Amino acid sequence: MTCTVAPREWAPTASPMRSGRPICVTGQGGFTLLALLFVIAGLGVALAALGTAWETALRREKEAELLFVGDQYRRALESYHQASPGQDKHYPTRLKDLLADPRFPNTVRHLRRLYRDPLGGSEEWGLVKDGEEIVAIHSLSTDPPLKTEGFPKTYEAFNGAGAYRDWVFTAARGADQTADKAPQTPAPQPVFD
Repeated sequence: MTCTVAPREWAPTASPMRSGRPICVTGQGGFTLLALLFVIAGLGVALAALGTAWETALRREKEAELLFVGDQYRRALESYHQASPGQDKHYPTRLKDLLADPRFPNTVRHLRRLYRDPLGGSEEWGLVKDGEEIVAIHSLSTDPPLKTEGFPKTYEAFNGAGAYRDWVFTAARGADQTADKAPQTPAPQPVFD
């Protein structure tokens, strides 16, 4: 540590430089600023890692919700098909028909409500049709899924899918296939922004 005394040239003022007081230079003034910059950079890296983990958790939640909603639609399509009066079985031509089956005089519901696509956020779904009848649905999202294996038997075709739109929830054809139990997926928890 070195101290110097400033020369007294002018009339005394309130400035320490001109008052004749010693000025001490320690040489450590820049280290505090440098340490503060490292702390700020470290906090930025930690917040970025936290944001990435949060985004992954949110995508896993939406993925689980897609599996739940898709399974609800699949079951509703099967229910509509099985409830067809007579020997000639049909699938709906519109998703709205799952809410109130127009083939019956009283209200018959195969689905409680029309669900939004958890990944796209809209009520628009990709529809797979056989003629005019809807036999399957899928998300319109082209994002790659996080889950790529370990699906239940009903959804084995989802293993190795390259995008969510490849997860096609297809109604089973025939009574022998509907006996196959669908996976028990837990109800999705609400996400609050």
